[in-house]
Amino acid sequence: MRALFALISLSVSMLITAAPAAAQSLIRDTEIEIMLRDYTDPFLEAAGLVPSDVGLYIVADPSINAFVTNGQNIFIHTGMLLEAENPLQVQGVLAHETGHIAGAHLARTGEAMNQAAIPMFATLGLGVIAALAGEGQAGAALMASSQQFGALQFFTYTRTQESSADQAALRFLEATETSPAGLMQFFERFRYQEAFSPARRFPYFQTHPLSSARVTSLRESVATSPFIDAEPDAEEVERLERLQAKIYGFMAEPGHVFYRYPVTDQSLPARYARAVAYYRDAQMPQARREIESLIEEEPDNPFFQELYGQMLFESGFADESIDYHQRSVDLMPQAPLLRVNLAMSMIASEDPQHLDAAGQHLRVALDIEPDNSFAWYQLSIVHERNGDTPRAQLAIAEQAFSLGDNGRAMQFAARARPQLEAGSVDWFRAGELMAVAQASMSPDEARRPRRERVQ
Repeated sequence: MRALFALISLSVSMLITAAPAAAQSLIRDTEIEIMLRDYTDPFLEAAGLVPSDVGLYIVADPSINAFVTNGQNIFIHTGMLLEAENPLQVQGVLAHETGHIAGAHLARTGEAMNQAAIPMFATLGLGVIAALAGEGQAGAALMASSQQFGALQFFTYTRTQESSADQAALRFLEATETSPAGLMQFFERFRYQEAFSPARRFPYFQTHPLSSARVTSLRESVATSPFIDAEPDAEEVERLERLQAKIYGFMAEPGHVFYRYPVTDQSLPARYARAVAYYRDAQMPQARREIESLIEEEPDNPFFQELYGQMLFESGFADESIDYHQRSVDLMPQAPLLRVNLAMSMIASEDPQHLDAAGQHLRVALDIEPDNSFAWYQLSIVHERNGDTPRAQLAIAEQAFSLGDNGRAMQFAARARPQLEAGSVDWFRAGELMAVAQASMSPDEARRPRRERVQ
């Protein structure tokens, strides 16, 4: 019986977490992150949530999906952004996911699974009784259907969740004077997904099942919105088209990019996509031509400067990339990723005159994003090249801690502390890391021999 309970729990859990498990990787991009924040933060505020407490993550996956997991964290696939026909559809999906957070739906899923187990066990018990009474076929049929009864109970709960998130999304859209038409358009566009088997559905519709009643209710509510006829902002339409071109340039094969955005198309999004595709295809002269045309048209666009710097850096021209990354930071000094890119180019140039500036940029970035593990690693390189091994070890400890590797964090903090000036800020920080990392270690990790934890 315990095994059967585990089986139904596993089945339900797999359905709930199908999207996170399928995710290939997370990506960071300042331009995309800013757009998603601009769209999502007003909904979070309308829901009474603190935007800085909610994480927004981009999943590099072409499938259509968005989901909430691990508390207050929204994940959105690049495929969702690419498939959106206008900004209102993206905003509608983000408002819906905000509804899940505001309703604490993820936290209540465990309770729903426990409730779903009640009819399963009741049916299973009846099957056992029937079998013991000599009704073998009836008993077998009841036991075989027990998981189905549990699943039906759980899916009733998920349908309630989805309808609740829909209604919350409509409130948030109205509070921010945003048209709910995009949310309805998105669901109507993919309504055919309900006719597919679960294996063929887009991940979004596996975890956000549609139903006729749900769509009808949403359509009726949308029709009464005072903002139903509000058109998407023209600048936001252009912004989304740019980012779709950028994403497609990075995600699709270069040949597909050139087919979708032929050289006869001289629009800004097309040149943006081709610039990325040419660089990925190692056609640097053509990539330079496209990105330089974009910079000439918009010299104060930090993301064009950043892309040119990235192209040059990854093509082996670290020295040349510094000026473009510096320009991107000058244009947007509050963006930590731009500073990390600049510092990385400075470090890769192997010019010792750049080390102090690189370290300063990394420290500013880490003040904004203290959990940026890559920035901590780059800072460790700066300290090591400056001959400051204790602080290099402390930076590695910070990197490990931000990645959740408590054993490694404790070990490197322990190595650094005796060599740091007693009473200094770094000395105290090393002690904090040792104490917190040790307290956070799992029993298995704590029992592991020390030589195994030091990698």
